[in-house]
Amino acid sequence: MKWLSHGLLLATAWLLAFQPCGMDWPQRWLGAQANLLPPLIVYAALSCGPGFMALLALAGGLWFDALSSNPPGCSSLPLLMVGVAVMRHREVILRKETFAQVTLGLAASAAVPVLQVLLLLTFGHEPLLGWSTLWMWLFMTLAGGFATPLLFWGLDHLLSAVTYPPADTGAYSTAREIVRGRR
Repeated sequence: MKWLSHGLLLATAWLLAFQPCGMDWPQRWLGAQANLLPPLIVYAALSCGPGFMALLALAGGLWFDALSSNPPGCSSLPLLMVGVAVMRHREVILRKETFAQVTLGLAASAAVPVLQVLLLLTFGHEPLLGWSTLWMWLFMTLAGGFATPLLFWGLDHLLSAVTYPPADTGAYSTAREIVRGRR
C-alpha cells in the first residue's frame, strides 16, 4: 500500500502547486500568495524515504515553476535542500508535537523563497525585489508555518484511512530468547 500513500502525496503536491491559480483571493486582498509546498516537503521528509522525498521536491518544484515566471527547476532545488536538512535530523524531531510542526513549517516556508531568490540572482536573472517583497515573504512564512500542523493532521488522517496499520506481533514475539540449562 506504499504506492497508494505516495500517490496521494504526489496528488497533494500537484494540488498545492496549482492552488494559487484557483484561489486568487489572497493575492487580491492581501497582496501575497501562500506557498504550501515547503510544509508538504517537511511532512514528506519526516514520513517518507529520501528517494520519494527527492521525487516530491522535484515534481512539486517543476509544477510550481510551470505557472510562475521562474525558470524550470528553480523551485525544486530549494525544496530539496529543505527536505534534506529536515531528513538529516528527523530522529531528534518530535514529529507529533504542534510546536515542532509550526517551527519547521516557519523555517521551511522562510528558507525556500530566500533560496529561490539567491538561485535566481546566481544565474543572472533579475527578480523584482522591493518593500512589497518583504511583506510577501513574511506572509508566506506565517501562512506556511501555521498551515503545517493542519497539513500534518489532514494527511495523517487521510493516509490512515486508505492504508493498513502495521501488523501487531502479538504476545508471541519471534525475537525472544529461550534460556536453557540450570539457573
